Amino acid sequence: MNRRKFLSNTTSSAAFVGLGGLSLNSCFNPTAKKISILHTNDVHSHIDAFPKTHANFPNLGGLARRATLVAHLRQENPNTLLFDAGDIFQGTPYFNFYGGELEFKLMSMLKYDAATIGNHDFDNGIDGLFAQLPHAKFQLLSANYDFKNTIMNGHTKPYEIYTVDAIKIGVYGLGIGLDGLVSKKLFKETQYLDPFEIAQDTERILKEDEKCDLVICLSHLGYEYSSDKPDDLKLAAKTKYTNLIIGGHTHTFLDKPTIVKNSVGNDILVNQVGCFGVNLGKIDFYFDTEKNISADGISITI
Repeated sequence: MNRRKFLSNTTSSAAFVGLGGLSLNSCFNPTAKKISILHTNDVHSHIDAFPKTHANFPNLGGLARRATLVAHLRQENPNTLLFDAGDIFQGTPYFNFYGGELEFKLMSMLKYDAATIGNHDFDNGIDGLFAQLPHAKFQLLSANYDFKNTIMNGHTKPYEIYTVDAIKIGVYGLGIGLDGLVSKKLFKETQYLDPFEIAQDTERILKEDEKCDLVICLSHLGYEYSSDKPDDLKLAAKTKYTNLIIGGHTHTFLDKPTIVKNSVGNDILVNQVGCFGVNLGKIDFYFDTEKNISADGISITI
């Protein structure tokens, strides 16, 4: 959906799904609680809007426009969280000159709640990523990168828990295998752990131990591969408690979330909004008085 049309008609939605059997009409129940999840991925240091003459994204994107849209959506629903699924760095001279400082500072100004780490976020080395941490006023989430023998040790968390309008939301992060994508000298002693096993362990902790009402994964695995390489669709089918996978890496443009059956036959949403900050994902979750969940989602062109 085009940003201008969206701002004039904020009731439009797509990809409605009942998670746990909640019916479509229940989401319009005035007693239902609504939690909005906004997300980006693979922004790749694109701070400015594309020029009008650009072949693929004429006059689209830009952080100032995203900030305006996010502010509007937060005003519409204060119960809103904002996330990024990685590859924040690399792609424009802003990164070449400032090494990620500007990207982290601007994301902090937009009050991102958390982000996961993409392979290009290692492009200035793990030391370069570490150097920019003071500029990030949001949490970096990574459950399957083991940083214990690196300078990043203790500076990421496997998951974070947010309580919004008495709804407990657990969010965890997953990264792609770095071998073959990133030089060993850049990621150094970072250990890559199996994302499927880590996801199953982490979602169990969030649901059973932490008693979260909603579980979200920030994934930089990629949407789908024809090989047995881990991806978001395979991950979704192996999970049990995760409700939403916010993806990145493959620059996949989805107009609405994909609905996948998880390991116990329940619906899980998988979404990704392309690249370069030209789209913003918006997923609305509705909770009835029993905390049964329904959801709808849309991709908004900025």
